[in-house]
Amino acid sequence: EEAGATDIFDDDYLAKIEKIKLPNTKIKLLQKLLARAVEDFKKINKTKGVDFAEKFRKLVEHYNERKEDDVLVSNVLEDFSDEIIDLIQALKQEKESFADLGIDLEEKAFYDILKKLTVKYDFTYPDDRLLELSKAVKVVVDDKAKYTDWSQRDDIKAELKVDLILVLARYGYPPVDRDEVYKEIFAQAENFKKYRAAVSPSY
Repeated sequence: EEAGATDIFDDDYLAKIEKIKLPNTKIKLLQKLLARAVEDFKKINKTKGVDFAEKFRKLVEHYNERKEDDVLVSNVLEDFSDEIIDLIQALKQEKESFADLGIDLEEKAFYDILKKLTVKYDFTYPDDRLLELSKAVKVVVDDKAKYTDWSQRDDIKAELKVDLILVLARYGYPPVDRDEVYKEIFAQAENFKKYRAAVSPSY
């Protein structure tokens, strides 16, 4: 099962799928692979995973609308499989984008949460500071997540919240609804816990 999940981003594997002559079969397979890849990505990066799930949903919706109107369904099918492949390639790039920023996979997930909130609340915050803040957030989260039952313990959750508020204040991250920042970071931290357990039981 796991090998299949990684294969989707292998160019040779995609090339084999592209050669499938039955457009419906090809589309079903691509949809299944992309759906699974998006679900897997949500475990690592909830913010971007949800973004991709939304893009995928719109793509399918658009395809269903076109299929009803279009006489040349074969063209529509070809376009749709190309669009799914493009989305798979975009997801592959997104998965690897943390390296270009000089941060790790987990820091990138916190970076995306903080970045999304700057857009939502329409404030500017320098990108280099955001990268530093993402690293600081990971340090704080890791400090609490080392306890196996941390997400069930109210005392540890309260400490995590206080520590995050202090880190955000230290970095002058604007006083948006801090509760929202905390909830998002907490949900992502829980995701990592499950993801780490799945990847390596001895983590």
